[in-house]
Amino acid sequence: MTSPDVPPLPAALADAVDRFTRYLAAQRGHSAHTRRAYRADVTGLLRYAVRHGASGLDGIDLGALRGWLGTQADRGLSRATLARRSAAARAFLRWALREGLITSDPSVRLANPRISRTLPTVLSPEAAALLLDTARQHADEAEVGQRPTALRVWAAAELLYGSGVRIGELVACDVRDVNLDERLVRVLGKGGKERVVPFGVPAARAVTAWLGRGRPELDRADSPPALFLGDRGGRWGQRQAREQVHRLAAVAGVDDIAPHDLRHSAATHLLAGGSDLRSVQEVLGHADLGTTQRYTHVDAERLQQVFRQAFPRA
Repeated sequence: MTSPDVPPLPAALADAVDRFTRYLAAQRGHSAHTRRAYRADVTGLLRYAVRHGASGLDGIDLGALRGWLGTQADRGLSRATLARRSAAARAFLRWALREGLITSDPSVRLANPRISRTLPTVLSPEAAALLLDTARQHADEAEVGQRPTALRVWAAAELLYGSGVRIGELVACDVRDVNLDERLVRVLGKGGKERVVPFGVPAARAVTAWLGRGRPELDRADSPPALFLGDRGGRWGQRQAREQVHRLAAVAGVDDIAPHDLRHSAATHLLAGGSDLRSVQEVLGHADLGTTQRYTHVDAERLQQVFRQAFPRA
């Protein structure tokens, strides 16, 4: 139910939003989370346009787009949020033009909000090793009742760092998605794109221990075929996994990190070790090589440090 100061969308506009949302799922393969975000953004734009006199999609012009984004900026929203809302509006209007719902796309003249590029949080190789050694030690020393949890944290941390997969990809994996003989894991990434990612011997050792001595303790008659099970036998959730990684970092005495920071660390260490950008892009599942290039900052910093230490005229 809409509040009194938020006008309901006319039926034609509401239908367009529904059709666009279905398009995102069927044609673009966007996740449910992305579809919800885009739907909310487009609905906000259309409500703004209706309040300012538009009766249909053709009433959305460049002024309406700028005015809508301006109200978002006045509310103090971050540039990243503004950029996402701008992207949602562009995607919707491009779709509407292809569908013949509008005769021209005003978003082609809309300037992109500039996003400040912050460097990702990255552990040093020594800190990453300490984190994983701590996880292994806790798994080895855990009491019987705590062993499944400790083995799960060890295996998850090793796979997150050893393969660079996203936490959502990890918890969505089933047992059959892991090939321990070949040391490969199959994951379903953004946009429904499947990829197969290699991992190393330490991760294989941890996953083997989890599958042999941890997972069976949590497996129930109605448990899913998930690689990682939660304490009650269901699929392990992202929130629980994040909490465990934060806790592991505190116990290990390293900088507080989230699971995604292990992905950042893996990418950075691969590049620092000599991997090429294209290979790392494939491992991470980035659609844009520019996203992978963020991780080259470590090599640049290392080279600058060596330059300052070794070059007499630095």
